[in-house]
This record gives sequence, structure tokens and C-alpha cells, in this order.
Amino acid sequence: MSAIGIFDSVQLTAIAEEVFAAMVDGEPGLLLPWWDGPATVTDPLHAWVDLHASYTGRVLLTTDAATADDLARALLGMDAAEVVSEADLVDAFGEVANVVGGNLKALLPEQGKLTMPLVSRQPPSHEGAFQLDEVLLAWRGRPLVISVWNL
Repeated sequence: MSAIGIFDSVQLTAIAEEVFAAMVDGEPGLLLPWWDGPATVTDPLHAWVDLHASYTGRVLLTTDAATADDLARALLGMDAAEVVSEADLVDAFGEVANVVGGNLKALLPEQGKLTMPLVSRQPPSHEGAFQLDEVLLAWRGRPLVISVWNL
């Protein structure tokens, strides 16, 4: 089975907005569609989970490392001046990818399994994969890209 037709940009955006409102920001409205033309992620950090069921896919989040640091601070309730450890960064950004992926998994007709999140400065290999969808969002005015891949 393919996820083509199961996930779309509207659902992906709605799930991301709900996750950020509930987990990260504590209120809606801080994750919005990106309307400022092309976005550039200059120091990327990637977090992803893979879905394994009748459909095999990947949910990938990409943003600048500094944005991921701020996301970790928000999720962990840290002050803006606090230094985010690598472990906290990986845990927080990975958890956001995990929750977004879990919400997308819930849309599948067969639930299957979700891998543990992975976080890296290098993007995952997409050899043999194709992108199903991508949404460009703005979290507190900074770009966040969420893409769904068929593996």
C-alpha cells in the first residue's frame, strides 16, 4: 500500500500546528505557514522517524540548528540564555519528530510500527525513496520544513 492520497499538506500542517501548540508553545499561533517566499536553512538539523506498516515511509523535520536549540528550550521549559546540551537537543527535536510521525501514523489504515527518532546534522539517505509531500512552516518566524517520504 502507498500513502499517496492518505497524507496531504493540509493534514500535515494541521498536525504540526497541534503538536507545537500542545507540546512546545502551550498556545496556538506560533507555528504558521511560511509566506515569505523561498526559505533557506543554512545550518540544518534533521530529525526523523520511519513508519513500517503496509506503507513504509519517513517523516522528516528540518530546521536551522539555532532554531532547534530554541525549540528544545521551549519544549524543556528552559530560559532563553540557557545552553542546550547536545543530549537535550537530540531528545527534544527527536520527540517533536516522533509525535508528528505518530499522529501521521494514526491516519494509516494499518497502524504498524514507528522507529525511534533519529537526529543528525546530515540528512538521512533517501536512496530509492520519493517525496510524497512537504510543507514549509514558520515557527516564531523561522523556517521549519516537514516532509513525508515513501521508502
